[in-house]
Amino acid sequence: MAAAAGKVLTIGSRGSPLALWQANYIASRLERLGLASRIEIIKTTGDHLQTASLVQAGGKGLFTKEIEEALLAGSIDVAVHSLKDLPTETPAGLAIAAIPEREDPRDAIVGRRLQDLPHGAIVGTSSGRRAAQLRVIRPDLCIQPVRGNVDTRLRKLKEGQYSAILLAAAGLRRLGLESEIAEILTPEQVCPAAGQGALAIETREHDKAFDLCRKLNDESSSQAVLCERTALAALGGGCQLPIGAFAESLGGALRITAVVVSPDGSRHLRANAEGPRDRPAELGARVAGDLLSRGADAILSEIQ
Repeated sequence: MAAAAGKVLTIGSRGSPLALWQANYIASRLERLGLASRIEIIKTTGDHLQTASLVQAGGKGLFTKEIEEALLAGSIDVAVHSLKDLPTETPAGLAIAAIPEREDPRDAIVGRRLQDLPHGAIVGTSSGRRAAQLRVIRPDLCIQPVRGNVDTRLRKLKEGQYSAILLAAAGLRRLGLESEIAEILTPEQVCPAAGQGALAIETREHDKAFDLCRKLNDESSSQAVLCERTALAALGGGCQLPIGAFAESLGGALRITAVVVSPDGSRHLRANAEGPRDRPAELGARVAGDLLSRGADAILSEIQ
């Protein structure tokens, strides 16, 4: 079922407030191009796992599998994902049509600033990457899992279940909750997940929808996230493993920082690389190779 310019495009999305914000944002961007669309909510495996550990559940594709299946089946024309949730391997027949301009990719702490947290304070995060890096800089803290959408996590914080929680700055900004941020963590403190803050618009590979959505692509954001995702793929990691990758444009160059951390924070590898903006995949592979040569594979093999 190919999409045509005069057709109403069906956008597949998860049903959380943040996912729907993202889907509506893309719908509004398409509308500016003269393209009508409707949103169809699809429940994913990850949405059903409100208490289980995402790592134990498998990690890869938990929030995208059912949406991609709907895309392949032709029941939707466009999928909107948080790019950090999207596995680095795209299913045959599908393609990422566009990466719009990226939001802030950094992590944020809500509740109290990091330096203001007392010894032994309980900090909530559902991310193994955030937890591991936090243990490096504050090994005294008690890191506990927290699940649910953004509103649910904020409610748990305000009920006193946690002294602070870690969330993506992008999600808070998109939901109009920027005032909740106590502190933005720098990539030197907690390196973001590959693709964090970016949206991925996915379509069938040879569908008209691909050409239509391609107009929403931001070249600078695409280069940065391609660099990050290439590094992640080379390390063999999924979005729930303690791997961080952050690339940014510096004039005509691209600079990437990547980290691999053991879950308890006892082993911590960091690498930086810089290269031409028009060769992002090469740069991502190079920084991953640096980490692997220094023992990143040994750390990751104990987790996977």
